[in-house]
Amino acid sequence: MDLLYLSLYISCAIINMGFASSLQSFQYMMSRSLNSSIADEIVQLANLPETVLWMKDIRRQIHEHPELAFEEFNTSALIRRNLDEIGVEYRWPVADTGVIASIGTGAPPFIALRADMDALPIQELVEWEHKSKLEGKMHACGHDAHVTMLLGAARILHSIKSTLQGTVVLIFQPAEERGEGALRMIKEGAIENVEAIFSMHLATQFPTGVVASRAGEFLAGCGGFRAKICGKGGHAAIPQDTVDPILAAAASIISLQNIVSRETDPLDSQVLSVSKVSAGSAFNVIPDSALIAGTFRAFKKKGFNALKQRIEEIIVNQAAVSQCTAELDFLEGEHPRIPPTVNDERVYEHARHVSSQILGDENVKVAPQYMGSEDFAFYLDQIPGSLLLIGTRNEKARYTHPAHSPFYSVDEDVFPIGAAIHAAFAHSYLLNLTKEHQHISC
Repeated sequence: MDLLYLSLYISCAIINMGFASSLQSFQYMMSRSLNSSIADEIVQLANLPETVLWMKDIRRQIHEHPELAFEEFNTSALIRRNLDEIGVEYRWPVADTGVIASIGTGAPPFIALRADMDALPIQELVEWEHKSKLEGKMHACGHDAHVTMLLGAARILHSIKSTLQGTVVLIFQPAEERGEGALRMIKEGAIENVEAIFSMHLATQFPTGVVASRAGEFLAGCGGFRAKICGKGGHAAIPQDTVDPILAAAASIISLQNIVSRETDPLDSQVLSVSKVSAGSAFNVIPDSALIAGTFRAFKKKGFNALKQRIEEIIVNQAAVSQCTAELDFLEGEHPRIPPTVNDERVYEHARHVSSQILGDENVKVAPQYMGSEDFAFYLDQIPGSLLLIGTRNEKARYTHPAHSPFYSVDEDVFPIGAAIHAAFAHSYLLNLTKEHQHISC
């Protein structure tokens, strides 16, 4: 009798396990179907003709009136006007010209999307209807497009805000080109309570319709230095009565090159370049001082910090060998030392999955590492996040010039792609976070 009951108990347990497994499978399929449905709706909203025209108009207005770091007053006003028209709440001013908007429940979880908005001191040489109207200023790094795509995402997210499982924070950031904007935004509360952050940057290395990124170290950290080496000037024909700072500067430059070639693992890419040398004003006079300046870059934080330390040690000690003194400045008052951009693996994988849903697996690439830097890295020092490169190369239309070129152009077909990826990332990441929080609370 006991064996019969045991047999029935085991049979019922197996049936229940099978039912539970089927139910979990069904719920998973429904979740996938729902996510797919939302993704399709986001893509449709991004590609509505009126939305595409609206985004093009925004970008062209910003492009015609480029503004440099912390001068983005008109750009900020344009952003706020459009947020008002959409019906999105925001906080302003933040870091002088920045704007922080929010869409969703107003409650946790919070995730952030970021766009930079400053231009460059470059004279535009592209002849087209919406060429920069301000002499010596140009959007030559795509920040006008970054703002446009984030506003596009705001419009989409507002349309589906009833489905958001939390709050999306939209960060419109000034002064990326000076490396100061992100730090200011962070200090003024831009990522308070935010659990993850995502951003995109246009890239002419990839064709329109292709995106690329990588987990871990992605962009190099960037620092600068300037050293004034002081000696004792005098007649060049009587060097014994002088202390030659040029000799000390030359020895420092040569020794600095040994850091990367002899002290660094060849598999750990680093760059140290002395790019400015200045001394004296006459061919027959040894000057009192010499000036050298340069940049250093590395992908790993440890290597980046070690470079800074060795630069100081070498210049100070080489100056001492030549009986000179050295005053070293790492220029952080002028341009903050930007850490390496390190993508969080989980956020990167999520962005990759979302991009694949929208563009197809074949159009989502693993990017190489780049020696360029981005002040988005400051956010990533605080919270998990990921930076995605979004292709704008169009050989037929001749959109091939790199960023910071006076011939730089943007393929405007990228706008609905970027807006859709922003919106889909935010929607699905919030859903995942909400499920995690519910699981933890259980």
